[in-house]
Amino acid sequence: MRRAVNDAGPQMKPWIAGIHAYVPGAAKAGDGRPLVKLSANENPLGTSPAAFAAMGQAALPNRYPDPDAGALRRALGERHGIDPARIVCGTGSDELLNLAATAFAGPGDEVLFPRYSFVVYDIAARRCGATPVETADADYGADVDALLAAVTGRTRAVFLANPNNPTGSFLSRGEIERLHAGLPRDVLLVLDQAYAEYLAPEDDDGGLALADAHDNVLVTRTFSKIYGLAGERIGWATGAPALIDALNRLRGPFNVTNHGQVAALAALGDDDFVARSRRANADGLAKFDAAMAALGNHGIRPLPSKANFALVLFEGALTAEAALAGLAEAGYAVRHLPGQGLGHALRIAIGTPDEMDDVAATIRALAEAAR
Repeated sequence: MRRAVNDAGPQMKPWIAGIHAYVPGAAKAGDGRPLVKLSANENPLGTSPAAFAAMGQAALPNRYPDPDAGALRRALGERHGIDPARIVCGTGSDELLNLAATAFAGPGDEVLFPRYSFVVYDIAARRCGATPVETADADYGADVDALLAAVTGRTRAVFLANPNNPTGSFLSRGEIERLHAGLPRDVLLVLDQAYAEYLAPEDDDGGLALADAHDNVLVTRTFSKIYGLAGERIGWATGAPALIDALNRLRGPFNVTNHGQVAALAALGDDDFVARSRRANADGLAKFDAAMAALGNHGIRPLPSKANFALVLFEGALTAEAALAGLAEAGYAVRHLPGQGLGHALRIAIGTPDEMDDVAATIRALAEAAR
């Protein structure tokens, strides 16, 4: 029996219709002027010379890349003490986050994450038909007790960025262990460590050790941030063999390009560039944080950050919208996230020293003019 023809055409699934498409950080003003881009948490030092040289020697584009990114996985395993068989590479960590939700959640299931989390978690949950559940925060950071209290029989995964994007907040090793210990064994804990390389060694949250020791922990990382390879889209994840098997079943067969693989391999070995990037970020973040804290009498408050950006709250006469417009007029693109409940805040990536001095001076002038 033939079914009736729907004159409206193909209909997307209702859970897909509920997705708000990801909007990247701006690079231009409303009138088309190019702006200094401090809206996407990119490395202001660029990319290591070693990575550039390696990309020039990559295989020809008419050849498919290694589908398993074998050399990169081996190097990652050696660097972090992980069996390469427990590593999967992806088109940025975004692909792997989406695949983790798809593999372990679906219609009728729930995916948990804290308020003010990376927007991709909500998209990943809805994409597979699961229900996203946002839990209460603790002064813009994750609240372990709130996450555990929200777990139900329908919970299939908990997503947590550490350090967090867009707030910069951070949970200690003890808190991460407490979160994991409180979860049922059949709930997947996804630790998104996109900014892990910016941490001091003593701030290691123990995620990689948890992923090695337990069957329900997946850690994702990326080459987009400190390694300066955002344009090449390379990420990786590690966890128990069954978790990696699930992601391998879903990922694209040639999901990391030839250039991406060789660039990541070279960047991974460029310890000097990584150390220089970490120092520059720590110095720039501390100086910018102090400049914003000095404007407290204007209702401006920077949140503590362990990442390569600062989330600045505008709670006085100068609104975030006015600051966003003023910074664009001065030549800078920063991130305004009203869709995530942060209409009163701007996320500002740490750029060069001159850029950050100018941004701080611009915000100061705007705050004084708004009194």
